[in-house]
Amino acid sequence: VHPNVSQGCQGGCATCSDYNGCLSCKPRLFFVLERIGMKQIGVCLSSCPSGYYGTRHPNINNCAKCKADCDTCFTRNFCTKCKSGFYLYSGKCLEKCPDGLEANNHTMECTSIVHCEASEWSPWSPCTKKGKTCGFKRGNEVRVREIVQHPSARGNPCPATSESRKCIVQRKRCQKEGKGKKNREEKRKKSNKDESKETRQESKGRAARRQNREQRENNNKTQPKKRKAPNKEQDLSPVDTAH
Repeated sequence: VHPNVSQGCQGGCATCSDYNGCLSCKPRLFFVLERIGMKQIGVCLSSCPSGYYGTRHPNINNCAKCKADCDTCFTRNFCTKCKSGFYLYSGKCLEKCPDGLEANNHTMECTSIVHCEASEWSPWSPCTKKGKTCGFKRGNEVRVREIVQHPSARGNPCPATSESRKCIVQRKRCQKEGKGKKNREEKRKKSNKDESKETRQESKGRAARRQNREQRENNNKTQPKKRKAPNKEQDLSPVDTAH
């Protein structure tokens, strides 16, 4: 072993040097050179830092540098995140997205253009005027639809979600709220009251007639029968006639 190489290293190093840091790493760790000023120091990490990708070999696992426009990468030719000012598309970092795609400044990716989509129109509403459906001849009716897909930045904008048109109805008077029902209820109560009154009057009349009939029958039973007055011409005796 070289005199500058130490076996009692810290931080995951298998071998190390006082001047160059880690020279080799323990199993499963990645070896990477970090620049400090004009000096490079070897370190051993569980995963490669930003701007590097890992390669595994039988003797050593290394961290290799990504392309200049790549912030993180899977391999040298496949970027997973781009640096500022570039947009990711199919593993590459581009300054401008291809035709048919748009730049998403939130994710810094090239994405498909999404156009607005709306549902079918609803049926026309009843003809109204100032919120009422009576008391007028000309009013308005409306129909609506919903947005089912909102557009992306470069997508076609959404159309109107409501339409209105003039309408004509047969004019009719408006009843005050609850008045029609109240009138019907009052008429029903009055009708029932009149029927009850007539029924009571009929009952009283029948009772009075029955009472008068019973009274006449009782009077006939208690009073003696009147004798029939004799005929004056028949009752004259012969003597009186001769005289």
